Amino acid sequence: MTQRVDLATVMDRLAIDAVITGYAVAVDDGAWADYRALFTTDGRADYRGAGGVEGPVHEVAEWLARTMRLFPVRQHLVVNRRIEFQDLGGYPGDLAEVWADYLNPMRLETADGASGPEASATAPNFVSGGRYAFSLSRTDGGWRIRNVTVHEKWRGPAGPSPAG
Repeated sequence: MTQRVDLATVMDRLAIDAVITGYAVAVDDGAWADYRALFTTDGRADYRGAGGVEGPVHEVAEWLARTMRLFPVRQHLVVNRRIEFQDLGGYPGDLAEVWADYLNPMRLETADGASGPEASATAPNFVSGGRYAFSLSRTDGGWRIRNVTVHEKWRGPAGPSPAG
């Protein structure tokens, strides 16, 4: 590879990293228009591995908007990102596969509707962990997600159980 190709690959890696980070932020913030914008026009999402749905991104975004109302506080972390580019004879192509682990702590809404730091310390909490598998394409608008599949590995309550 030439130095120019190496620099372009670094720039692609940074752009893909921004898309994956944008994905986590959009879900955590409930920014569903931003979430949809991260996908190709025919993009799909598959949350069946975590008990959810699979389908076109616009339908899945509607499902997420309804479902995530149960968890007004979300802050999931996406780490250990591994990116593999389509290989065009030693040169990167316009497709990429990304595997990234996640840790997803969420707080359920309290009976009084409080959330965030003002919520009761005994508010129910939930956490899960697993791996995302993303397929991305380079488009005229930059890198976009063609498909994301969630592979949940575990879930349970976060932190110690409240004393009875």
